[in-house]
Amino acid sequence: MEYTEKRITLSYSPRKIFLPLHNRTERFAATVAHRRAGKTVAEVNDKIRAAITCKLSNPRVAYIAPFYKQAKAVAWTYAKQYGLEVPGAAVNESELRIDFPNGGQFRLYGADNPDALRGIYLDDVTLDEPADMNPRLWPEVIRPALVDRNGRASFIGTPKGRNGFYDICQHAKTSDDWLYQCFKASETGIVPAHEIMALRGMMTEDQFLQEFECSFDAAILGAYYGKEFIRAEDEGRVAEVHYDTAVKVYTAWDLGFTDDTAIWFFQVIGGEIHIIDYYYASGQPIEHYAQVIINRGYDYRTHYLPHDAKAKTLASGGRSVQEQLESALGVANIWIVPRLSLEDGIQAVRMAFPRMYFDASRCHEGIECLKQYQREWDDDRKCFRDKPRHDFTSHPADAFRYLALAWQEQAKPEITVRFRDGYDTDDEDEDGWKTA
Repeated sequence: MEYTEKRITLSYSPRKIFLPLHNRTERFAATVAHRRAGKTVAEVNDKIRAAITCKLSNPRVAYIAPFYKQAKAVAWTYAKQYGLEVPGAAVNESELRIDFPNGGQFRLYGADNPDALRGIYLDDVTLDEPADMNPRLWPEVIRPALVDRNGRASFIGTPKGRNGFYDICQHAKTSDDWLYQCFKASETGIVPAHEIMALRGMMTEDQFLQEFECSFDAAILGAYYGKEFIRAEDEGRVAEVHYDTAVKVYTAWDLGFTDDTAIWFFQVIGGEIHIIDYYYASGQPIEHYAQVIINRGYDYRTHYLPHDAKAKTLASGGRSVQEQLESALGVANIWIVPRLSLEDGIQAVRMAFPRMYFDASRCHEGIECLKQYQREWDDDRKCFRDKPRHDFTSHPADAFRYLALAWQEQAKPEITVRFRDGYDTDDEDEDGWKTA
């Protein structure tokens, strides 16, 4: 690859499929690529070129992987290999950064530490495997970092169901400011045919379709609610769900140990569970969430909290979260959900799912998290553990289990008992029965 001004030549030789990415005039790019297509090498070199050719002062470019360790393991060797071919380039190992003579910097980040990205500016950025990233990262952290310098961004990865990456690709297909490409193993010829046959023999059909044929409709391996969401979308239950002002609203909460809090808002109408809203924040006091509840303007019946909300802490003056919230809201309609096992909670969600209707707009972020909620992978035993992976999906999924348990409590029928006691009184019906 050659650059015009100082005739810097790198040893990188682009694969044909990535030439449109390197030569694009569009500001944004979304690329769906099968495994072993060479996407990391392509993106690393694309960022190096951006860092040394940007016309603005002190260019900043970044490669972001779902985890910092993953960025280092996957991309750092390539970054040094090609970056150090630029005369005068210097490597900073502790920060996974390459400095170039023009003042440009190329740095690796992990999406698991979004705070490291807040406050920086970017001229170009790659989000590798965005399906595994918190859906808030792009709109709240990365996109604002591009604003003042008209920075570019590219998303590249393999599908993991119809999540945020799927939405980005759907948008890219119809936007003039986006380049969209999809590379299936059956079409690129990069993976030899005999290897494809071998892979099909050792992988499930869903695995193969997802990893090598770029299918967004294949079930996510290890996802707890993947099939349930596919069915809900096919049945039109993820759409527009209006707040019914004639019906009370319930909330289901999860309160994280680091102050991460997720709240689902729902109504029960004719045996259906209408999930009308969702809220998530981190590091906020109880008063903040109480104000969110008030500002929503819903007519509430009950707020459901997890069992640990009853615990009293010294930091709160010996008051529990339940007591603090009751005080902040000025109400006493706060209940603690039953303490059940993780397995029972997940089963409660699955049983309730056919009754659930989601507002696709107001609940978008929560839905994305639920789709990505997966079992933890045991790399030593090469199988899934019987517990979920702890990541950005954990709090929304926990709150959602509490929603299912709360709905079960609301769905319990009222039992009317009729009896005869042998005495004639005014409260008997014409056949002599009393009601209790």
